[in-house]
Amino acid sequence: MNFASDTTAPAHPDVLAAVLAANAGAAPSYGADDWTARAQQALSTLFETDLAVAFVSSGTAANALALSLLCPPDGAIICHENAHINRDERGAPEFYTHGGKLFLLSGAHDLIGSDALQVALKTMDRDFVHETPADVLSLSQLSEAGTAYSQKEVKALCALAHNAGLRTHMDGARLANALVHTKCSPADMTWRAGVDVLSFGFSKNGALGAEAIILFGEQSKAFAALEARRKRGGHMPPKQRFVSAQVLAMLQDNLWLSLARHANAAAQMLADGFERSGACLQHPVQGNEVFVCLQDGQAKALREAGVQFYAWPDGSARFVTSWNTPQVDVQNALATLS
Repeated sequence: MNFASDTTAPAHPDVLAAVLAANAGAAPSYGADDWTARAQQALSTLFETDLAVAFVSSGTAANALALSLLCPPDGAIICHENAHINRDERGAPEFYTHGGKLFLLSGAHDLIGSDALQVALKTMDRDFVHETPADVLSLSQLSEAGTAYSQKEVKALCALAHNAGLRTHMDGARLANALVHTKCSPADMTWRAGVDVLSFGFSKNGALGAEAIILFGEQSKAFAALEARRKRGGHMPPKQRFVSAQVLAMLQDNLWLSLARHANAAAQMLADGFERSGACLQHPVQGNEVFVCLQDGQAKALREAGVQFYAWPDGSARFVTSWNTPQVDVQNALATLS
């Protein structure tokens, strides 16, 4: 009964089959292959717009490389204080931007509010040499608390950022889960809402290791610069067809959304059971993560039953469901609390 992370889940069989199918014969290297071309076209169709895309194998690489396009070495990236780029990426965004600073905001359930962003933007003085001006707003969708911005909220935040001269980035490592919850289209949640660059994750949702850096609109003109950063940073796979094949498999017949839908449903089932047991949820459950304040003895009972979960820094317990979480695992975990 593993609820430690969605990265502990295996790859989906369709992804493995696609990689095996791509393993037939020779193919051009470094992204000049047919799989990569078809994956780019599939993403353009999905997002209902022309775009530029580069594939990498990890979310940290996607975020750091994307932000390196948007933030100069003497600039700053506004994000939530609990954003993955701040808490979990070991300075990768700062490293790839050659010194860009993270400007941290607080907000309930790890979401940045419009009021907080507006105050931060108003107090910044670009002409004051002792201050680091912000160049980028980065939003996490889902947030680190497993919560989702609505399309209206993303649009409002991006508008504030653009009006202040900032560009916008979305960390979409769990974008699929957010879209299932909000019932929003990929286009409406991203470029139509004002997102300039998206880190689009597949690895947490059934892929072996596949992430897309997507440049929308005017930002697509920076594709050559992104390719240079990918190569220099060691994130240009020579056999890129195997990464692109994973993306194609995930997009085929909306598999990526089906898998996220299963994960979200398992998380909701788990959350409902926790509440029935008397445990208190720390955040709304809007994706595939459940943060719960367990009662005395509950954590011990769960661990003794073989349930794996993560003790979160705020004192809660984090349970993450995945595309292949069996319903019986949820039922057995909850049975230990009765």
